[in-house]
Amino acid sequence: MSYYSAKVSLAVDTAKGVKRVTEMYLVDAQSVTHAEAMVVKDFEGQGINFEVKAVSNSKIVKVIEN
Repeated sequence: MSYYSAKVSLAVDTAKGVKRVTEMYLVDAQSVTHAEAMVVKDFEGQGINFEVKAVSNSKIVKVIEN
């Protein structure tokens, strides 16, 4: 597997109304298509208005966890 960067646009409720924010996610996947599908699956059922704007190969080689 490889790491992919996914750029996701989210609608966030604020005191002044709905604001769009962009967040980046790191996805461990087999391909760009697989990474996008994983992001969509992660957001489904949460009631969040989102759009996957881009998915690209990441230069990250390894994630070291505690």
